Amino acid sequence: MAERVDCVVVGAGVVGLAIARRLAMAGREVLVLEATEGVGNGASSRNSEVIHAGIYYPPGSLKAKVCVQGRHKLYRYCRERAIPHQRIGKLIVATHEDQTPQLAKYKAQAEQNGVDDLRWVSVEEAREMEPEVIFAAAVHSPSSGIIDSHSLMLALQGDAENAGATCVFNSPVEGGRAQGDFITLDVGGSDPMSIDCGTVINAAGLTAPQLAARISGVPAHTVPKTHYAIGHYFALSGKAPFRRLVYPVARSDWLGVHVTVDLSGRVKFGPDFNWIDDIDYRFDYSLEPAFYEAIRRYYPGLKDGALTPDYTGIRAKITGPGEPPADFVIHGVETHGIPGLINLFGIESPGLTSSMALADHVAAMIGIDQPDDIPALPL
Repeated sequence: MAERVDCVVVGAGVVGLAIARRLAMAGREVLVLEATEGVGNGASSRNSEVIHAGIYYPPGSLKAKVCVQGRHKLYRYCRERAIPHQRIGKLIVATHEDQTPQLAKYKAQAEQNGVDDLRWVSVEEAREMEPEVIFAAAVHSPSSGIIDSHSLMLALQGDAENAGATCVFNSPVEGGRAQGDFITLDVGGSDPMSIDCGTVINAAGLTAPQLAARISGVPAHTVPKTHYAIGHYFALSGKAPFRRLVYPVARSDWLGVHVTVDLSGRVKFGPDFNWIDDIDYRFDYSLEPAFYEAIRRYYPGLKDGALTPDYTGIRAKITGPGEPPADFVIHGVETHGIPGLINLFGIESPGLTSSMALADHVAAMIGIDQPDDIPALPL
């Protein structure tokens, strides 16, 4: 006879842990199943660790809503839990006059999303802020920041476990089936077993669509196709010439090779994006010349030999090459017809920033109306 559990969260990335914390603190019995040996071993540990303000997402989209709400909650949570972070701000820069209208569009869109602190800065002020960067125009986002994502995940895990949740690692979910008022999950690993679950939250990140497809009863047309996009990061050697994030105006549906600064002051450039067929984190060293070319458009002082290959990250996109970017997709019973199952698809950037607001969203979907202890209010 299978073990019976109230709520199972599949995936111990930042979003899965935020959901587990939220449900456990509302008094639900929660089991987190993670295929790897620890928390955050997928997309959650291979990103730029940026706290996004909520600038780039279409007004009215779920991404815009949960990014802005999540950013407020995340800053408050970091302060209360002493999670390393800094609100260092970001400059969005146009290197040519013909890019200025796009900057104006970003600002107007951000304001529609509830980001009310963006401001134009003069070329003189921008040069004072970042002397190494060339500008035709610039907008400053003081709400953008950086965070130690691993410390965040450990805090979320700790809160969840202190509230009674259990995290089990090396426990891949191999499939499942809907059985009336519960869902049976088949769990592999060294001690395979089946678990009957009242609620299943599929927060498996890169492999969420594949997991949904392995749950018998989920209609195939509700499971989006996964498109993997790999991003590369190069580190800057020597003394860091930047004090904040610097993002050039995007030339397509991605944000270009931009400047990120980590909590130690180390500067990274990235990510570019290239489409790949499978999850493969190998570094493509042949991209280095393209990085130099892209960076020198706004940082012409970049010296030859100053870039060092650093790491890669993969985003699980649910739209492919040439298609417009997709919103976050969260399916409940009204979409797939299976009570108790919630599938999260395409939770890429700004997933880290949005994690606590996404947890609220999922909690509401399963009928939890108890307020979170971290309200979504400005500091």
